Amino acid sequence: MEHTRSIVDLMRAMGLSTEAIARVSRLWGKSAARNGGRTHVLLGHLLDTAAVAEVMWDRYLSAALRRRLEDVSGGRGRLWFMWICGIHDCGKACPAFQAVDEAEAAPVRAAGLTWGRLPADRRQRWRHDVAGAALLRPRLAAEWGSAESAAWVWPLVAGHHGTFPSVQGLRPQHREVRGRGVAWEEAQRAVVDVFTRAVGFEDLADVRPAGALSKAEQLALSGLIVMADWIASDSEQFAGLADARQVSLAGARRRAEAAWERLGLRGGWRGLAVPKGPFASLTGRLGVSPRASQRELVERAWSMPVPGLMVAEAPMGEGKTKAALAAAEVLAARFGLDGVFVAMPTQATSDPMYEQVLEWVRSFDPDLEAQVALLHGKRRFNPTWRRIWDGDRATSDGQCATDDEWVSSDPFDVYGATEEDAEYGMPFWSSADSPGVQGERDSPARWFLGNKRGLLTAFAVGTVDHLLHAATRTRHVMLRFAGLVGKVVVVDEVHAADVYMRQFLLEALRWLGQAKVPVVLLSATLPPAQRQAFVDAYLSGSLSAADVSCPVPEPAGYPCVTVAYALEGAAVAESSRRVVPSWRASVPTRIDWLADISTDGALVASAVREGVADGGVALVVVNQVDRAQAVYRALTEGGFEGRVRLLHGRLCSAHRAERSEECLRLLGPEAGEGRPERMVVIATQLAEQSFDVDADLLITDLAPVDLLLQRIGRLHRHSGTRRPAAVAEPRVLVTGVAPGAGGRPCFLPASKKIYGEWSLLRAAALVAEAAGPWGGAAPSSGGWSIPADVPDLVARAYGEAEVCPPEWDEGVAWDVWRAQEEKREKDAEGCLLTRPREWGAPTLEGLHYAGSRAASEEDLDAVVRDGERSVEAVIVRRSAGGYRAVDGSWIGVHGEVDDESAVDRLLGGTVRLPPRLTEAAEAEQTGLAPLPGWAGHPWLRYARALVLEEDGTAVLGEDRVSYDDVLGLVVERG
Repeated sequence: MEHTRSIVDLMRAMGLSTEAIARVSRLWGKSAARNGGRTHVLLGHLLDTAAVAEVMWDRYLSAALRRRLEDVSGGRGRLWFMWICGIHDCGKACPAFQAVDEAEAAPVRAAGLTWGRLPADRRQRWRHDVAGAALLRPRLAAEWGSAESAAWVWPLVAGHHGTFPSVQGLRPQHREVRGRGVAWEEAQRAVVDVFTRAVGFEDLADVRPAGALSKAEQLALSGLIVMADWIASDSEQFAGLADARQVSLAGARRRAEAAWERLGLRGGWRGLAVPKGPFASLTGRLGVSPRASQRELVERAWSMPVPGLMVAEAPMGEGKTKAALAAAEVLAARFGLDGVFVAMPTQATSDPMYEQVLEWVRSFDPDLEAQVALLHGKRRFNPTWRRIWDGDRATSDGQCATDDEWVSSDPFDVYGATEEDAEYGMPFWSSADSPGVQGERDSPARWFLGNKRGLLTAFAVGTVDHLLHAATRTRHVMLRFAGLVGKVVVVDEVHAADVYMRQFLLEALRWLGQAKVPVVLLSATLPPAQRQAFVDAYLSGSLSAADVSCPVPEPAGYPCVTVAYALEGAAVAESSRRVVPSWRASVPTRIDWLADISTDGALVASAVREGVADGGVALVVVNQVDRAQAVYRALTEGGFEGRVRLLHGRLCSAHRAERSEECLRLLGPEAGEGRPERMVVIATQLAEQSFDVDADLLITDLAPVDLLLQRIGRLHRHSGTRRPAAVAEPRVLVTGVAPGAGGRPCFLPASKKIYGEWSLLRAAALVAEAAGPWGGAAPSSGGWSIPADVPDLVARAYGEAEVCPPEWDEGVAWDVWRAQEEKREKDAEGCLLTRPREWGAPTLEGLHYAGSRAASEEDLDAVVRDGERSVEAVIVRRSAGGYRAVDGSWIGVHGEVDDESAVDRLLGGTVRLPPRLTEAAEAEQTGLAPLPGWAGHPWLRYARALVLEEDGTAVLGEDRVSYDDVLGLVVERG
């Protein structure tokens, strides 16, 4: 059997000359200096990567993707996948690479593969990924007899280090880098031919694909090639073999099997059975009595003939998320998907969703809980995450190993962002030195915790940014996209994306549509124009055509489900054809004005006291942290009998987590008898969505109508809650606005800055219909009926018909708002994965032309969000002889921490600074920096310390800041 032969024996059988065999056997792929002290021959690394790919085929790839690769390879999917993953580094067979390490270069020269002077500038050296594509491209075209087949395959080789060049970029700038003479040409051909024969093909012509993957499928395949390469580059799992006589496919297979087991890698469901009944995924798996809206979504998942887009619109608290998980099970079982990614709008909303998805995944198999990743920067503070992913594992010094240590020790993350060749200039690394090696098969695979890899886990919950990152023209975008293909993608609170972020969401939908990935979008307040845009984007991808427009039929009612898919080259869009009743009847909700744009919070505090004088729970949602702090001060300093909690984004991580958990415990669906008799929660937009609390009274700053309705969704949310008679009926006081000249509204400056004047004017006009105009005239509608009025209010707020009185001069505000929106759309365009109108391009060639070179996760967040940039800092207090953490814990003379619990307490003091402090925080000489004692810690060495002096304050630029355990970060201007 050829797979048991060494490559030397194989080369002899293929008729290579003794000289050629000696030369090919000397070509190195991994240098001893960067590979644990042992050289690894080039063909050895190619076979290792192919063997890893084979294990991935059996244990990782979804059935859907395997079917596509079987189709494109004429039924030899496993073999073809091994070949395309392994051939990636064939470009290392050229002087540009072989000369990089002098110790490795000497025996190559001695074997007769020589070169002249090479350019000193590494940028002219000809990277080996580009070299591989340049060497392969003419051979593929000639031996396959098909330029079209060669055209989509060579970019997969050229892009395996993170970017896809154009064909013009393949040409070397210096003659010597390619290798001159017969000896080099013979060696380069031999590397390709010997590898091709070793994996099981007759010759290169035999590899010719029977068809072509779509561009999105090519991108996913490229990510899987990178994954296989990175695993096979672990020197601990794949020790170097300098003697080519020891290299064989059989040996590579043994190494790959052992590495896969030791790293604890695995896929997800691995062949999910179709649910036994139409609603078994709801009743059996999730234990719910299906509501009509939940049944509608699951029925649609059963009836879609092909993977497609589903948009579920239903009132707040309707159970959309559980319905989406049930639909995901149906879609995955029907179409051969292997996992789920649930995207949430914020870190705060991701944590409770992680718990929910964990419970759901356990119902399939308890061991699968270790395959659920939480993807956001504060996951270390989630106790469930720490229990599952850290457990009892420890590093050599006895400290608990964290995912942050794993990330910082991984050279591929650094390389992926900044260098062209992973091994060059990088410190030695192996999995044995990291906490990533697994002892038990079902323990979490910490390999997935590296940057860019989180989506590769079978089940993931995280911020929507991770989905948006997969739609950016950035390095290693293929890894992120590969993590989405083979899953069902669920996006909750999809309306929360602003116009800038929405461009990346639309781009992601185009690529997911082309890759045939089922997507479920959830919203309670989705404007019809956005629904249409999402449908058109997904169908554009499905049909591989720009500017597809498929009008969505008007839904019969609310809740409703819209589905879109492409069938036999035609676009299909359908909406609920029958009225789907909400699980609870609509309730008249009284809307009143509380005219107030003052800064002292006194009026709002007075309204709170009056509103819950006889008991009850009031939720106050304001648009600015300073205003929330002012309302809290006014309420507590004026005396209030009852609990008061303040929740906003300028609390440190520990305090914010504690208060969020307390509010959910006291006011959530399981509160029961523990619900306080009198309580006030004063919050910013954190309480706007996915915050499952039940309030009796809502006082809210004016916001755009869809967001205002989201806030109202916290009002009288849970059935069975006992309420005092005074708040037995839902009531909303709308504040943050006051009458101006001619009755035109005046808004809080912060509100105008965040939302723009036009959307606030439209909201004020619609509120006035329910609350009456200023001065108490009778309202025209007598309040809002919630949830029945939700879709009409949202449609009117963002529609073309006028809703404002003429004297409000809405047209000027509209012109300003539209100009700003168009500018933001244009700003996003430069970072989108595909340039405008490029959907006709069938391959990945040139995808990264003029692409973003974002390096860090923080930089990447800035690519998909265009708000004012802000920074995080860790609050420490200067104390006699050293420093203390925010909770008072001593952290040493220089800030040293000696165990992981101390690190947790310290990082619990992390707080995000207001954007206007960013410049001062980053100033070169006077800005915030790590404490001296943090230099050796893999996480703390990158953290900024906000040192509060012994008086409790610090000066940043022209502002003085302090931290109050109740109020959070307090900023005194000037």
